[in-house]
Amino acid sequence: MPRLVGINHIALEVGDVGEALQWYGRLFDFELRGRHGNRMAFIDMGDQFIALSSGRSQPPDGSRHFGLVVDDKETVRARLREQGVDVQSAGSLDFRDPWGNHVQVVDYREIQFTKAQPVLRGMGLDGLQKTPEARDELRAKGLADPAA
Repeated sequence: MPRLVGINHIALEVGDVGEALQWYGRLFDFELRGRHGNRMAFIDMGDQFIALSSGRSQPPDGSRHFGLVVDDKETVRARLREQGVDVQSAGSLDFRDPWGNHVQVVDYREIQFTKAQPVLRGMGLDGLQKTPEARDELRAKGLADPAA
């Protein structure tokens, strides 16, 4: 039976692709992988990407959400507050974008998700290290060098 390996991309429906690029650009430093006119845009995340598609018509997300991995969760929290987005003061970082997409932000250092070193280096993040707790979780699953 085939095994799940990872996520290539996430597709989000937004009202307007240009507005979404501007809004997310105030929160995150990113490269644009490409665009298809005014209907689609692709935000690069190294070996993965987010696809933005215009035309969202459904109501805001409830418990359905996706998680973004960042190198500095607390800076994202501060930027969200600067944009007037209601977020809690500590702990979990969840928000809804202006189109109702529910986003959860986690810090790379604190979770099991791991990018290959060449990918981190290509993204300018080659010094990014896991916390001891995250390394322990990875070792317990046999996903890290025992000496790491």
